[in-house]
Amino acid sequence: SEPSASQRICRRSGIPKTLSPESLLDISARKVAEKWPFQRVEERFERIPEPVQRRIVYWSFPRSEREICMYSSFNTGGEDSGTSGENSDETRLPFRRGIALLESGCVDNVLQVGFHLSGTVTEPATASEPELVCSVSVSFDRCKITAVTCGCGNKDIFYCAHVVALALYRVRKPEQVKLHLPISETLFQMNRDQLQKFVQYLITVHHTEVLPTAQKLADEILSTNSEINQVHGAPDPTAGASVDDENCWHLDEEQVQEQVKLFLSQGGYHGSGKQLNLLFSKVREMLKMRDSNGARMLTLITEQFMGDPRLALWRQQGTTMTDKYRQLWDELGALWMCIVLNPHCKSEQKCVWLRQLRRWNGVDVCPWEDGNHEMFSTELCPLLSLPPSPPPLHNPSLPDSSSRPHRTVFTRAIEACDLHWQDTHLQRIITHDLYTSIGSNSLPPRLPLAEHIPTACARVDALRSHGYPREALLLAIAIVNTLIRQQQKHLELFRSHKKELLHKGMTSVTNMEGWVGHPLDPIGTLFSTLLDTGRGDEEGQPHLFPAQRLLDDGQSFVALAVETALIGLGQQRVMPDGLYAQEKVCRNEEQLLAKLQEVELDDALVKIFRKQAIFLLEAGPYSGLGELLYRESVPMHTFAKYLFTSLLPHDTELAYKIALRAMRLPVLESMAPSGDLSRPHHIVSMVPNRYPRWFTLSHIESQQCELASTMLTAAKGDGRKLETVLESIQKNIHSSSHIFKLAQDAFKIATLMDSLPDITLLKVSLELGLQVMRMTLSTLNWRRREMVRWLVTCATEVGVYALDSIMQSWFTLFTPTEATSIVATTVMSNTTIVRLHLDCHQQENLASSARTLALQCTMKDPQNCALSALTLCEKDHIAFETAYQIVLDAAVTGMSYTQLFTIARYMEHRGYPMRAYKLATLAMAHLNLSYNQDTHPAINDVLWACALSHSLGKNELTAVIPLVVKSVKCATVLSDILRRCTLTTPGMVALHSRRNSGKLMSLDKAPLRQLLDATIGAYINTTHSRLTHISPRHYSEFIEFLSKARETFLMAQDGHIQFTQFIDNLKQIYKGKKKLMMLVRERFG
Repeated sequence: SEPSASQRICRRSGIPKTLSPESLLDISARKVAEKWPFQRVEERFERIPEPVQRRIVYWSFPRSEREICMYSSFNTGGEDSGTSGENSDETRLPFRRGIALLESGCVDNVLQVGFHLSGTVTEPATASEPELVCSVSVSFDRCKITAVTCGCGNKDIFYCAHVVALALYRVRKPEQVKLHLPISETLFQMNRDQLQKFVQYLITVHHTEVLPTAQKLADEILSTNSEINQVHGAPDPTAGASVDDENCWHLDEEQVQEQVKLFLSQGGYHGSGKQLNLLFSKVREMLKMRDSNGARMLTLITEQFMGDPRLALWRQQGTTMTDKYRQLWDELGALWMCIVLNPHCKSEQKCVWLRQLRRWNGVDVCPWEDGNHEMFSTELCPLLSLPPSPPPLHNPSLPDSSSRPHRTVFTRAIEACDLHWQDTHLQRIITHDLYTSIGSNSLPPRLPLAEHIPTACARVDALRSHGYPREALLLAIAIVNTLIRQQQKHLELFRSHKKELLHKGMTSVTNMEGWVGHPLDPIGTLFSTLLDTGRGDEEGQPHLFPAQRLLDDGQSFVALAVETALIGLGQQRVMPDGLYAQEKVCRNEEQLLAKLQEVELDDALVKIFRKQAIFLLEAGPYSGLGELLYRESVPMHTFAKYLFTSLLPHDTELAYKIALRAMRLPVLESMAPSGDLSRPHHIVSMVPNRYPRWFTLSHIESQQCELASTMLTAAKGDGRKLETVLESIQKNIHSSSHIFKLAQDAFKIATLMDSLPDITLLKVSLELGLQVMRMTLSTLNWRRREMVRWLVTCATEVGVYALDSIMQSWFTLFTPTEATSIVATTVMSNTTIVRLHLDCHQQENLASSARTLALQCTMKDPQNCALSALTLCEKDHIAFETAYQIVLDAAVTGMSYTQLFTIARYMEHRGYPMRAYKLATLAMAHLNLSYNQDTHPAINDVLWACALSHSLGKNELTAVIPLVVKSVKCATVLSDILRRCTLTTPGMVALHSRRNSGKLMSLDKAPLRQLLDATIGAYINTTHSRLTHISPRHYSEFIEFLSKARETFLMAQDGHIQFTQFIDNLKQIYKGKKKLMMLVRERFG
């Protein structure tokens, strides 16, 4: 009999109750229903009793809600958030909505006829939608739903809520479902009259739908030669599956293809990348349930990815795909690796997969594994004698010459098709046999020697992915045991050859293919397998099998996971080629460290940290923190920073040893032992046949800087350690911007508001600042002024002796301009004096040093430093005179008229008019204003110089006018000067601007006569020059210009005659310009 509802509820909830045992009929019917298609049952037995048929039909429907959930939501159990975006509502998932419809009584008319379930599901009316009644039908076979239809017209990858509601009704309330045998069995029991009545009634009830079909079938049956009469029997949709039918859950292939194509066409927008990742997660979920649709769905996804039109476009344009899109391809390749490594996969199925993988692999646009066009040079060989190199499958970085020139995202999966699970040692590891041997004090399990670590880890991932958590854990433990043993062997090997190797130096790297950043993510796989088991997250639940017996006393899965991560992160490995591969190394390292930081350190883990830190320091070329470092090894800065902060509270000395060792960056050291490498965009390596460009170098240098900053912070108050860290920074960091950042960091830490300044750390900050100054002194750096200002601030905090010191050695740190305009000026400011609490004597000493610096700078660069030096030396007569003399000496050859005019104006402002006059005359000697430069910026300076000379007296004006006449050829400027000189008497402007009654200078005598003649001559020359290329639109402007010229001409005694002759001359020479000459006649006669 069928189990009652209460019995089922008890069984589902796990409440222990006294239950009657199942009948033998139910047990056997359930097993048959799970494994055999109904056709096989019919063929096996001549006659099957009706009660047996009923029980087989009853047990053939799925009993677990888990698969129904999997096919109706993105997440198993619907526990995680929803599908389409961050704000998706979990209740909108079809599975959750289906449960809600079921629990609110919306499922009705449920009928099971054989292997077919039907019913109606009513969607209640809402404010915007009327009530919707959906007819739902479900076919099933061997506890799997094989086909679904629903009147709602849902178009999606997953089952709609109505299908879910009907299916869950049958799972939860099987006793309320009216159950019938397949319709063919019922028809078999009818006689001819009953059959005729059945058919006629069926046609009557549904005559509009079935009458044409009924008539067609009747005609074919009555025709002896029809196709329908050639086949024995008739189809029955309720009779279950035939022997040849594939037994798998219903998956709408067309919708999978459409959805993936849509997501790809959105190009990463609208959350499409997240949607595709959710589809990949769904594939993994199916694999874990050992559902054959996993591979089927991945095939459909891959076909759409391969058909993405952007692939051909990118290849044609030579551009790279986006990082997120590239990661989707990586996941695609990893999933195929999992699928072909299915331990219970049939060889025929593997051959099918291999064919399609090779087909995709052969397409031109198929993405390459590393995104780069070149492979590693085979000349880079291991340093020490290691076990024989594995075949190309296991070490793809050293390609066989006969292989393809590049590896695609599918290459590893293709190679994995050659792997099998029949190896005796491998079978012993992943089967129960091992437990018995462990109990007898044997050695912990290890990998067979030939197995490549990443390949072995891919097996672990495959076992986990296909729902074998126990076997995955056993293999993971064996791999980690192998890694730990290898570590020990490497250490012993290095120790035995240490002297020879240290003498020889590092020439190559021991591992071309690093584990962190590897396409198969071996360390990540081991870490998550062990950690999930340790936390009880793995679905296998470790307490169900005695895996703990594989560990030593006191050891835990969490500890083993942590040790694995430390081994992988500390491995010395070569930096891969290509931007994507290098970014992947950084990203993978950061992901592992983020997972490690989630683990809380206890005493046992600290012990492991110590053990691994010591190994990393002593293991030579096998460790990225060993004494021998290959110049193109992946740097350890990020990892060492994590180790440093983790070990610091427990073993300070060891923490500093690790961090200081990790500061190395040999790829830059071998390039340029000195100088500033702020922009090392084109690092060129000496290694042959490689593209050694480090695309992630700026990120690496910033991580190196972060490590140094962390050490500086931790070393505050410890002079010895600060000195050691400083030496390491000066030796290993080659970028001025990063050293400047460290200097600023140290300064901030040293001068925190809540404590007294740490003078030792301040000195470190100053020392780093001085190094930055030296590095950037002869290079262009847009932050240079900021750096100089900061250095003076830092030196001020250190004390007056530091300021004095930087001024004494200014020429090694600053340009003359910086030293005078920033350094000396800041030193002599009131703010600095107040900050330093100086007495008068100290102030004078500091000021004296600043003045000395200013004079030295002026000697070296008078053009840019003279004005600052004069300003700084104002209060010291001797220094001021010295600075002025330097300016005079440099004026003849070394200074421009602009600089001289500026200093001259400064002198006038300070009350030295004669010195101002002297400098102005020197400036005039450098000036040359042509006829058309009537807007030249120096005009104001010329007018000022003439005004100054005029105010000083006739002699000065007489001396300056010849200079003006020689330097200025612009008529308007000369006429302006002339007019100003005739307004007042030279040298007779009294105080309060009251004019004296002295005689004005005559225009008929020197020096004004000379100026007047020069002005008239300038007007004549300018007029001829302008007329050479004049256009009609400039005629009116030209007439105004002649009017101004007339005003100047009329200042001379015979000016009227001169101007008339000038105009007549113009009319004669330029008589061809009739319109213009007409305008001239109209204005001037």
